[in-house]
Amino acid sequence: MQYHGAMYCTKHASDLRIVARRLAAGKLAVVLLSAACLGATADSASLRGALERIRQAHDLPAMGAAVLIEGRPAMYDAVGVRKKGSDVSVTRGDRFHLGSCTKAMTATVLAMLVDKGLLTWDTTIREVFPTMAMRPEYEPVTLRALLEHRAGLSGDSWPQGMTFRDVHRLPGDPRQQRRIYTERMLAQPPTASPNNRTIYSNAGYSIAGAMAEQVTNTSWEQLMQRMLFQPLDMNLAGFGPMARGPGLDQPWQHRPGDSGIEAVGPGPLNDNPPVLAPAGTVHCSLADWAKFIGLHLCSANDLLQPETLADLHTPRLGGPYAAGWRVVQRSWAEGNVLTHAGTNRMNYAVAWLAPTHQYAVLVVTNQGGEDAEKACDEVAAWVIRTWPPRRTHREP
Repeated sequence: MQYHGAMYCTKHASDLRIVARRLAAGKLAVVLLSAACLGATADSASLRGALERIRQAHDLPAMGAAVLIEGRPAMYDAVGVRKKGSDVSVTRGDRFHLGSCTKAMTATVLAMLVDKGLLTWDTTIREVFPTMAMRPEYEPVTLRALLEHRAGLSGDSWPQGMTFRDVHRLPGDPRQQRRIYTERMLAQPPTASPNNRTIYSNAGYSIAGAMAEQVTNTSWEQLMQRMLFQPLDMNLAGFGPMARGPGLDQPWQHRPGDSGIEAVGPGPLNDNPPVLAPAGTVHCSLADWAKFIGLHLCSANDLLQPETLADLHTPRLGGPYAAGWRVVQRSWAEGNVLTHAGTNRMNYAVAWLAPTHQYAVLVVTNQGGEDAEKACDEVAAWVIRTWPPRRTHREP
């Protein structure tokens, strides 16, 4: 079946809506609560065995997971094949697509710009774009409102009258395209009054990325490389599909189709358009993702002030979403948990962080759809059961 990008059209590319829906239904709450009630010991061989068992049970091409304990990667592994039907195995160093787990990275770079004094959390869209045509409702919208999905923007990712392909074909380089995209999104009526309710919006993160580009005169991609990937030695991080050619140098993406699971090779239309990159196009190795997550588990680091890191983890405008993270309560964490899922419908990734215990679980697969979602939940539950958070970091 030829790929036409249908999974992206009209609405945002799934991402947190899946997690939000299942959290509301109590499904993730049940699986993770039951996991926390059990105790066990294991080693890295056990992690690999669990990954393989769950991968086979859901017939996925590949899966990977990483566990951070005391703020550091304790173990990580990946199993399966780079392309369904091939015999080319994935490796621990292979890259996986993070989808909307990219949002936490974009928010982190913006927080660094806040620390540098180039932005504040209350900087408005109008202040950054003084000459841009926009509806008056958006003029007072702040950076914080964009990052907490409280800007009143629609959940639709494409401007009215445009399709997935239209957005891919906007003129200019990615930075120029994001400027055009920002103008078109801000020309549309808001879905709600700013700060009135939470509406998950990829567009909000694209506009926030465009604000970062404007105040630094640097593209979002360059900012990510210079401010995040390079300082954290995330040498296997990039953007778009993992594979770069027709060979199997990296995992291919997979999506459910009418005739079964279809492998999707690299190509310009086989991911979200560049305008949505700040909302969800990063790929990286598990080890690199763990380096980024480690930054969010340790308040003392070289990239962010402690109070800025706390701002990233705290909803300030009344909703359940902070800056790049949904904040929930879990008994196994004895308090707040930061979580996010990401998918472009051809991959799936999910993160669960308990910052109080400097603990995190990351799970990835190179297939989208419900089976991928369920499998990643099962792996996360197994990890939490097998290596529960240690109680040594509980606040007094």
